[in-house]
Amino acid sequence: MTAIQSEYSLWWRRPEDEVLATCEELGIGVVPYSPLGKGFLTGTIDANTVFTEGDIRATIPRFADDMRRANHALVEKISAIATQLEATPGQIALAWLLAQKPWIAPIPGTRKLHRLEENIAAADLQLPADSLAEIQDAADTVAIEGGRYPEHLERMTNL
Repeated sequence: MTAIQSEYSLWWRRPEDEVLATCEELGIGVVPYSPLGKGFLTGTIDANTVFTEGDIRATIPRFADDMRRANHALVEKISAIATQLEATPGQIALAWLLAQKPWIAPIPGTRKLHRLEENIAAADLQLPADSLAEIQDAADTVAIEGGRYPEHLERMTNL
């Protein structure tokens, strides 16, 4: 096996519990999907966001109005760091993943060219140690509210 694909981001860090250590031990890469938390970590979604019909986020507990308000605390902290580094919150979230291990290669999805360019630029963003510590502190102290998927899917996606 060369790599595994697993959700991993600043708002879903469960792979840190066992998966990352096992992958490191076996020389297996990790390809995090949804590294921007289905767009939430970009700072473009807030309590006032209205999802269009068919947008899966409208069915995900983390994206319910009250959960978005609670979870926005993490985005606020990431946004402050982004401002200091002249980056976007999404770039900070991606750069944080890239800084974790050299064998982690996130796959953010996008339909827009300017977002693709923004995401690619995150690879050139070198996070200073103090910024990495701030990001880690934010991820450790902000409790993320709500499930990652609708309840009927949650049991199948807990890796």
